Amino acid sequence: MIAVRFHGRGGQGAKTASRILGTAAFLEGFVAQDSPIYGAERRGAPVAAYTRIAKEPIRERGLIVHPDLVVVADASLIQDPAARVIEGIDERTVVFINSQMTPEQVHAQGFLPGRLTTLDLTDIALQQFGKRGAISALLGAVAGRFVGLRWESIEDAIGRELADLGLADAVITQNQTAARHCYETVPAADFEAGTSRQAAAVQLRAPTYESPARGTARITSGPNSAIRSMSGWRTFRPVLRPDLCNGCWLCFANCPEGAITIKPDGKPAIYYPHCKGCLDCVEVCPTDALTVERETEAVNKT
Repeated sequence: MIAVRFHGRGGQGAKTASRILGTAAFLEGFVAQDSPIYGAERRGAPVAAYTRIAKEPIRERGLIVHPDLVVVADASLIQDPAARVIEGIDERTVVFINSQMTPEQVHAQGFLPGRLTTLDLTDIALQQFGKRGAISALLGAVAGRFVGLRWESIEDAIGRELADLGLADAVITQNQTAARHCYETVPAADFEAGTSRQAAAVQLRAPTYESPARGTARITSGPNSAIRSMSGWRTFRPVLRPDLCNGCWLCFANCPEGAITIKPDGKPAIYYPHCKGCLDCVEVCPTDALTVERETEAVNKT
């Protein structure tokens, strides 16, 4: 069995990428299983998805703890303990990272086990589409290349999955073109199928009753949301041009995180530690005073 784990941020397409890989494998006659996992907060938040591929019935369910292949859609997730990107990786695991950095530069930032390879899918998507968007087709194509699936199967799977999402034929064709480029250019890695190990079963225990005095949720720390940084969630950041701002405050009203405040002069200001990069403010700005810049991985996000 081949076990593939995708890591991304909400909106980048990790869930759809796992479906593309599973569908492509199914079209080649394999048994496939795919499933995502995410919380209530989705856009920008860490998301994981799992795909299992085998020639025989798959009887495992749930998380993939020891994957054969890990596909990372956002390099900033490596430094996020909550994302658990490196969990279960050993020296035989192939790790692909969507990054501007080379594998050597990634290794220089910290220990990362596995057979590492990188390609800047975000830049390829910007060149192909001319705008930001999900990179699900590109992630699925890269994963399909590593596990040995034919391009024709991946192309068909991209068409099916994106059509189910309601995308126009022209957009699907663009995705297939960009995905083929990634399929053909992603640096090779020595992939070994079947290196994954099933997680050990945990011992079951009967639940015990806890009185309300012990079982009721309690706040053990005062207001602390203000000190939690969301900047690591961003792939792109909004940038304000004050000379074009008309002071309509639409960005302030539409920011879901309260990261935009109003200064004494009536103009907005962006507090980047709380900005998760959803870019809703850019969409509602009537004067194009808010533009978009790509985050650079080598610089600490502030």
